[in-house]
Amino acid sequence: MVHVPGTPLLALRGICKRFGAVWALTDVELEIHAGEVVALVGDNGAGKSTLVKVITGVGPADEGVIEWNGRPVRITRPRDAQGLGIAGIYQDLALCETLDVVGNLFLGHEMGSTGVLDEVSMERRARELDLLDTLSIGIPSVRVPVASLSAAQRQTVAIARALLSEPRMLILDEPTAALGVRQTTYLLDLIERLRDRGIGVLLVSHNLGDVKAVADQVAVLHLGRNNGFFSVPTTSQEQLVSSITGATDNAVTHRTARAGEGAM
Repeated sequence: MVHVPGTPLLALRGICKRFGAVWALTDVELEIHAGEVVALVGDNGAGKSTLVKVITGVGPADEGVIEWNGRPVRITRPRDAQGLGIAGIYQDLALCETLDVVGNLFLGHEMGSTGVLDEVSMERRARELDLLDTLSIGIPSVRVPVASLSAAQRQTVAIARALLSEPRMLILDEPTAALGVRQTTYLLDLIERLRDRGIGVLLVSHNLGDVKAVADQVAVLHLGRNNGFFSVPTTSQEQLVSSITGATDNAVTHRTARAGEGAM
C-alpha cells in the first residue's frame, strides 16, 4: 500500500478495551506518521501496555476504529499487525541466548532447503540490508552466542531482527530500561536513524529524558484515557509530569491538540 503524504501511518479513533467490568482504555486516540517518533507515556496502570497489545493484535480493542494509511483495518491477531508492517520489540526481547547473532536474526524465518540451514546466505542477507554494520554497537562477531552480548547489543539484535521484515512502524517498549548511560546514548541514536529511514516509531517509556531527546510528539495516558498530546520542542518536562500524574486535565483538548499548535 502506497503511503499518502500527510496521512497518518497509524491512527486510533475512540479505542476502548475492557476486562470484565473494568475499562482499561476509554476513547483513546493516537496518530503516528511515517518518519516520526511518538512517545507514549503514563504512570503505571495508565493503559500503555494494553494499548500496545491493541496495536499489535495481542489484545484486540472492544470498540473503536484503527486506520492504516487512512483506511480502516482490523487487527485481531499479531499476524494482522505484521502483515501491515507493524513490528514490536518488548522488554524481554524474545532472544534465544544459546544461538548466535545470525541465528537470532532469522529465528522462525530461517533460510535453507532440505532441512539444512544456509547460514552463509542468512549472514549475506543481513549485510545486504546494512543491519549489522549500521545498527551494531560493537558486536564482536555475528557468530558469538547472544548470551555473551551486553544489554545494548542484545537490544540491537532484537531491533535488527524486526527490521529484516522491513516494517513501516516499530514499537519499542521501554528500550533503555536495562541500559547504562553510554548504551542508552547509542540506542537513542539508533532511534533517530530509524526515523530518518522513514519508519514510524512508537516509543513507550517512563524516562522523560529519553523522550525529550528523540521524540517529536508525546501522547499521555492517564487512567486509560488520553490526557494530552504535546509537541516536544515546545513542552517542558514539568508540563509532561503534570499531565502524567493527572495534576492537569488535558483530556478535553486531546482531539485538537495536534492540529492547533497554539494549544500547547
